[in-house]
Amino acid sequence: MSITLDGSNVSTVGVINSGTAVASTSGTSVIFSGIPAGVKRVQLIYSGVVTSGTSVLIVQLGTSSGFTTSGYLGSAGGVLTATVATSQQNSTGFCLDPWTGANVRYGIATFDLLTGNTWVMACSGGITGAAGFAAGGGSIALSTTLTQLQLKATNGTDTFTAGSVNIFYE
Repeated sequence: MSITLDGSNVSTVGVINSGTAVASTSGTSVIFSGIPAGVKRVQLIYSGVVTSGTSVLIVQLGTSSGFTTSGYLGSAGGVLTATVATSQQNSTGFCLDPWTGANVRYGIATFDLLTGNTWVMACSGGITGAAGFAAGGGSIALSTTLTQLQLKATNGTDTFTAGSVNIFYE
């Protein structure tokens, strides 16, 4: 195995790197910037995340020019209490699950570089208090190299009230 270091002595090939866990207890988004060039996979891990409102959570990928806010393909679906199935699709970001409201969410979303600047997402997770689980997938073609990602509600105004979020990349 070969290991390649970028200019900040962070390995970008062959080793999993960890971001710094962020408490998702305030603000309208959780942003991870400074993703180094050459990264082929990013994982977003979230635990106990709750928002104040009724919007679906999405992840937007970004470049040095900002976050991509359109062109996302795919959806997320889920089952609550073993009987209610639902799904969400949103072209402004990758949906992590189909639920609205102040649910306590846990899960992981993986973003893999397919080719060029096209990224494919797969996610799975669950919520507490309602015996629910979700899975989803999608893709987005970015204009240039991925450098950042953000977790936010679709309406852009719901605030985070609990939980923790981190990324891993390789």
